[in-house]
Amino acid sequence: MPSKCCSTPPPSRLVIPPTPPVPNYIIVNGRPGPTGAAGAAGATGATGSIGPTGPIGPTGPTGPTGPTGPTGPTGPSLLAAADFYALMPGDNAATVAIGAPVSFPQDGPALGTSIARLTGTTFNLVDLGIYLVSFQVSVSEAGQLVIALNGVEQAYTVVGRATGTSQISQSCLIAVVAPNSVLSVNNPAGEAAALTITPLAGGTSPVSAHLMITRYS
Repeated sequence: MPSKCCSTPPPSRLVIPPTPPVPNYIIVNGRPGPTGAAGAAGATGATGSIGPTGPIGPTGPTGPTGPTGPTGPTGPSLLAAADFYALMPGDNAATVAIGAPVSFPQDGPALGTSIARLTGTTFNLVDLGIYLVSFQVSVSEAGQLVIALNGVEQAYTVVGRATGTSQISQSCLIAVVAPNSVLSVNNPAGEAAALTITPLAGGTSPVSAHLMITRYS
């Protein structure tokens, strides 16, 4: 009799459970949920190209007045002045010879002590400096006049007329480089004739001739 330990078991059987039936249902989507929190800002992008220039805006209101600037340097001052004159007829009755001075024997207004009379034809410029010298004289002939300083005719001051009845007049600067210089208005040396200082020029009243001297420095 064979042993029981050596008998072959009967083959096993795989049992597959039946598939449950698929239920009949409809899938319904739910409502959207709330928006999530914003994410972190991304990195700044590259700068774009410069756009075209816009139109000019309207002019703004005027700003407040600025502070006053510093005072400028002091200009030249008038230090002295004097007016000497003649009236014709009466003064300058004789002709003015070649190389001789015109007479201005009467005193007009004066300022300061730098300008003084010496004689009827010569005048003292006491101080060094720059002087403005002006004169006007009516003469009957064509001729010239010149300013002389210490007896020396100043060539750049010669003035005259060729014809007509206009006055001979001059206005120029004289540099005085020596104290107590002497000034006169002369009929220049080397001229052809003496000069007649015209009386009653243009009318019946005595006519004046003037020599005006002003010191500026």
